[in-house]
Amino acid sequence: MMPQIKAVLSTISLLDIFDIVIVAVVLYKLYVMIKDTRALALLKGLIVMLIATAISKWLGLNVIYWLLQKTMTVMLVALPVVFQPELRRALEQLGRGGLFKKSVFLNEEEQEYLWDDLGKAVAVLAKNKIGALIVLERETGLNDYIETGIKVDGLVSNEFLINIFIPNTPLHDGAVILRGNRIMAAGCLLPLTEDRSLNKELGTRHRAAIGLAEQTDAVIVVVSEETGIISIARGGRLVRDLDADLLKGRLRPLFANKPHPLGNFLNWRQHL
Repeated sequence: MMPQIKAVLSTISLLDIFDIVIVAVVLYKLYVMIKDTRALALLKGLIVMLIATAISKWLGLNVIYWLLQKTMTVMLVALPVVFQPELRRALEQLGRGGLFKKSVFLNEEEQEYLWDDLGKAVAVLAKNKIGALIVLERETGLNDYIETGIKVDGLVSNEFLINIFIPNTPLHDGAVILRGNRIMAAGCLLPLTEDRSLNKELGTRHRAAIGLAEQTDAVIVVVSEETGIISIARGGRLVRDLDADLLKGRLRPLFANKPHPLGNFLNWRQHL
């Protein structure tokens, strides 16, 4: 076995390895793009159908194999229609050179400005019992939800956030989505949780926050319009009765910049 493995490895050149790495990176980026979106569920369904088709052929189930094969043919024709939003987004990012762009990076000073502005805005909203729903994007892309609202792409400030949620203004209804220290969109629609065990006192804002937290790794800040209570949703769970300082204390570790392995290696080399 070992001589055969060595013979196979000897035929692999550096160009082959480079080729494999490029394909792996592209596939990974495509997966990240559709992760936690409707397209991923559709893709899983297609994979199940492919497996079922292969098994039916292997077992000699000719009628089932014929039906699955014809269904797959129809599905392949329908793929451009089914995945139209994701294909359009991928082409747009490729055209902007954003397919391989890293997630938004904020240094410690920028993060502190962000938490201070967010804390001040939430404190004012809670004091005046103005309902608010603020989503902070993490690793999972939220473009599907950004597209349901009004594009803003403005720098975060406490005055800006307060103004958005003032009642009877065009953008107050719905969620604000933050990417780094920028407001990407306002008035966004979020999925409601289907958990029936939740407290009946929780309104639509809280259920929307939990619903998004169940499907993504985003952190959602909620201000109750009825009570002014500040809550935070993460991982499908809701933590209530926070103040501005407690809120900032919970957000800091979640968005702390993790050291990159390559950066650690370079720092180690510099100290040699």
